[in-house]
Amino acid sequence: MPYDDLRSYLAELGRHGQLLHVTEEVAAEPDLAAAANAAPRLGEHAPALYFDNVTGFTDAKIALNVHGSWANHALALGLPPATSPKDQVEEFSRRWQDFPVEPERRENPPWAEETLTGDEVDLFKVLPLFRLNDGDGGFYIDKAAIITRDPQEPDNFGKQNVGIYRMQVKGRNRLGFQPVPMHDAAIHLRKAEEHGEDLPIAIALGNEPVISIVAATPLGYDESEYHLAGALRGVPAPIATAPLTGLDVPWGSEVVLEGAVIARTREIEGPFGEFTGHYSGGRRMPVVRIDKISYRRSPIFETLYLGMPWTEVDFLTAANTCVPLHQQLKAEFPEVQAVNATHTHGMLVVISTKKRYGGFAKALGTRAMSTPHGLGYCKIVIVVDEDIDPFNLPQVMWALSTKVNPAGDLVTLPNFPIMGLDPGAQPQGITDRLVIDATTPVSPDHRGHYTQPVTDVPETPYWAAKLTALRAAR
Repeated sequence: MPYDDLRSYLAELGRHGQLLHVTEEVAAEPDLAAAANAAPRLGEHAPALYFDNVTGFTDAKIALNVHGSWANHALALGLPPATSPKDQVEEFSRRWQDFPVEPERRENPPWAEETLTGDEVDLFKVLPLFRLNDGDGGFYIDKAAIITRDPQEPDNFGKQNVGIYRMQVKGRNRLGFQPVPMHDAAIHLRKAEEHGEDLPIAIALGNEPVISIVAATPLGYDESEYHLAGALRGVPAPIATAPLTGLDVPWGSEVVLEGAVIARTREIEGPFGEFTGHYSGGRRMPVVRIDKISYRRSPIFETLYLGMPWTEVDFLTAANTCVPLHQQLKAEFPEVQAVNATHTHGMLVVISTKKRYGGFAKALGTRAMSTPHGLGYCKIVIVVDEDIDPFNLPQVMWALSTKVNPAGDLVTLPNFPIMGLDPGAQPQGITDRLVIDATTPVSPDHRGHYTQPVTDVPETPYWAAKLTALRAAR
């Protein structure tokens, strides 16, 4: 059955040996971040981590690396933990076909047990905050589901966004907020500020695992993350109404913060160790005022470590970046077979495709860069033939080494937009982009000598299965 809150998911991880409860006393810094940094290095079955004995915190319960392995990601989708990454992406795509599934509105959310309002509002009373990297400019909330609504169409459910954005704690009731310009929350803020208005905001921490997945999925502007959550869960996603803002928030959250993005106010935010593996520096960013905190008794604080890939964020944004790109491209190019956008949130993408005619792969690669996600992220696109598995990097490397003629197969596109966290951008937010055509030329392109490919011995699949069974029986 799908999980309605974080706690039921953690319990399921424990039943599968995918939750490691660290009972010994640890320091908030550097132990928590160091453990979360190390955990994904344990392989495809790396566990989530749970700490409840942290020096300096009397009642802290902290969950880390919750999505930080393919096994945990599989369990989040209700799949066996041994499901391969490729199969998880394919199952994600299959469930996408059920989109949209209307959510289920419920009363009495667990996060309504305790509240703080007015002068009582103090983030430090509720959240056991700690730095994730040595060079971070402060404490960060980096795995919350952040809910905003189009201020010009407040009744349009599809234009209510649920996203994940980093937030720097700047005081007891103030947060720095970094919405990437291409993202929906930034569009909502721009519309509000054009009228000199604050933007209502709700921030839900400690969510059931599918909510975190859909919050990190690049959907269309008028597509609801709750509708996708229902499709992925197989049953409607439970939601509740946040009492101060009226926004729709996950029913099972541990903590819900409500307030507003203050119109036309900017303060220095950062630096922060980002998913690119580099610090992003300090920049003037919007500011959030928190007016109400609602929370479960003894809430679990869930956060994620991010830095040099792979870390938890790379698993969290893997399948849910591949699938929308695949769906969007295949709608216009039915020849597309598969899309691998698992690397650094799709800053590099590998697409396998059939071809209609010479130059087709180059046209497809440039189209990927203008999808909703591609506008801000797809900096390098590699296009390979349909018989190449884009998730099999040795096959991709073979295509690059044998199919690419640098004289004509590298297409550089100057001065394209890129999200501001790209450390290679110059100036910030602007980069050249690259399409690499690693496909076999077809008419009227007759370059190269590809008429005698070596194919697998016909009995190879049989022996692959036989050897796998023999190894398992040892």
